[in-house]
Amino acid sequence: MSLNRRSFLSLTAIAATLTAAAACSGGSDSSSTSAGADSTGAAASDGALVRDPDADLVIWADEKKANSLRAAATAWGQAQGITVAVQTVANELQSTFITANQAGNGPDVVMGAHDWIGNLVQNSSISPVTLSEAAKANIAQVGLNAVAYDGQTYAVPYAVETLALFVNKGLTSVTAPATIEELVAAGQAAGTDAVLSLPVGEAGDAYHMQPLYTSGGGYLFGKNADGSLNPQDLGVGAEGSLAAAAKIGELGAAGVLRTSITGDNAISLFTEGKAPYLVSGPWALADVVKAGIDYEITRIPGFEGMSEAHPFAGVNAFYVASKGKNAAFAQTFVTDVLKDTTITRAMFDLNQLPPVQKDLAEELRVSNPDMVTFATLASDNADPMPSIPEMSEIWSPLGKAEANIVGGSDPVSTMTSAGEQIKAAIAG
Repeated sequence: MSLNRRSFLSLTAIAATLTAAAACSGGSDSSSTSAGADSTGAAASDGALVRDPDADLVIWADEKKANSLRAAATAWGQAQGITVAVQTVANELQSTFITANQAGNGPDVVMGAHDWIGNLVQNSSISPVTLSEAAKANIAQVGLNAVAYDGQTYAVPYAVETLALFVNKGLTSVTAPATIEELVAAGQAAGTDAVLSLPVGEAGDAYHMQPLYTSGGGYLFGKNADGSLNPQDLGVGAEGSLAAAAKIGELGAAGVLRTSITGDNAISLFTEGKAPYLVSGPWALADVVKAGIDYEITRIPGFEGMSEAHPFAGVNAFYVASKGKNAAFAQTFVTDVLKDTTITRAMFDLNQLPPVQKDLAEELRVSNPDMVTFATLASDNADPMPSIPEMSEIWSPLGKAEANIVGGSDPVSTMTSAGEQIKAAIAG
């Protein structure tokens, strides 16, 4: 989603919010220019994706994930005595997969974001998977929660992302503010151009605003007795969201939140020393490290006297296609992903993403402490992004409402109107 998230999860749902602000998700994926590629990653000349007819197991993924998986998957196949093809799908991976699967010429396995699950189940595109008790015990709970839907496990998780607070230790000594109010005071004392670099944008950014929304008391969907999300219990427009809107409005009036800060400039404001604090994710690490900043990564604080801040967790996962030609191989492969760290470590070395495997996190604790920090924050503070199809109706109205409130619109009427718009869209 915008330059800052392109390297990680392309989550369709967020696209609705951030398309206007530069975004991604619920069906579109990745960064290459062709719709298809052969098993070596070369783009198909006619732009059409064709399942490799010579492979026993075919896996589809976006460019970065395909490149990180190919060698490990090939080695796994050789050990099994089968051939494996990892094909790159450059654009619209989710929708391309659904269409190909329905036609019977799709892959056996597809890699994607966990918030695809609702749509994939609705389209009968994936099969449940079975994780051993040992595998479950070794996966962070946020990863298990993310791939559960309607009481079943529908994917094998392997990496997670969330938002955190980056602190420039050269600009402030308050490296772990306990509250937003403490952060604001420290940021103002720093005397920089901005207090907090958090993407808002004119069109809104509900993904990055989620920690503040939840701390103020807002929620998106209520839960049924079994813990599943209830799309009829909409939190946008409810009392908690109005309280959150009021606090967001206060930050806007104080200039702490600004619509001029977007996904395109938020990281650079921080790396150029124009803000002591940044709300971003692991995709910001490379730029922060390159800038030579003495930094700290910590949890995002909540408002004083209110709830804790809970950003979204996005989980990358392997799905088994419902109409794949080799379902047995597919099931074996995805469960072997978590049997040990052989495959996931090989993938991490080529495309660094915070792991959900506890033993892999332990392996990386010394060599990649920042990635382990993000994995821990995701496990301790984040909520899996809702994977029900109705979530797609929330991003744009909620993000726009928050941006308007930051810009000075009345918090109560603006948030109430957003809730009414979302309810109508869900009902329709």
